[in-house]
Order: sequence, then C-alpha cells, then structure tokens
Amino acid sequence: MQITNFTEAGQFEPRRIAAALRTSAEEVAMTVGLGKDALHRRTRIGSDKTQRRLRELVEILNKVEPRFGSALIAYAWYRSEPLAGFDGRTAMQLVQDGKAQQVLEYIDAVDAGVFA
Repeated sequence: MQITNFTEAGQFEPRRIAAALRTSAEEVAMTVGLGKDALHRRTRIGSDKTQRRLRELVEILNKVEPRFGSALIAYAWYRSEPLAGFDGRTAMQLVQDGKAQQVLEYIDAVDAGVFA
C-alpha cells in the first residue's frame, strides 16, 4: 500500500482507500472516527480533520502491512486486535479517539522489541 495510490490533487481520496481495502467509504469513515457525510461531500473530504484522519489510517496500515503481507490483513488487525497497554483497545478505537500518534509509537516500540 503506497500513500500516493490514495491521493488525488494532494488529498487523500476515501473512495480509493475503500477500494483498496475492499470496503465502503462509509466504513472507512467509521474506522477513523468520522461521520459518513465526511467522506461524501467534497468540502468535508478536504477538511483538515478528515485529511488528517485518512492520513493516520494510511500511515498505520503502511507501517504494519509488511508484517502481515497484505493491506487487507493489516486492516483487519487495525480493526480487531487489542493492543497491549491500552486496556484492550484496538488501533481503530484509538484513532477514533484522536490517538493515532500513540498507535504509531506503539508499533515503533513493538519493532524495537519493547512489547516482544
């Protein structure tokens, strides 16, 4: 999964992300903590919050995809695997709460062997 595959005119395009993950734009919106309308109206797609949340999703998936071998399995991990040290919360739940940076730091810590 390459970030450039999901952008158009410098913006993340939710429909491209959804197509790559074999899901809907509504599902992508939910997994990043946005309302479904956020990914249907052009002005909302371009908003800072929407673009930040889509970028965070793509960054997290790009980071974990190599360990799973596919974007679809990485997305399944994102949605369903509880992360150690976060009270059983998943990466998706943390991103929905605006804590994507903590997820990225967790992944780096796992890569460094801290949670091995």
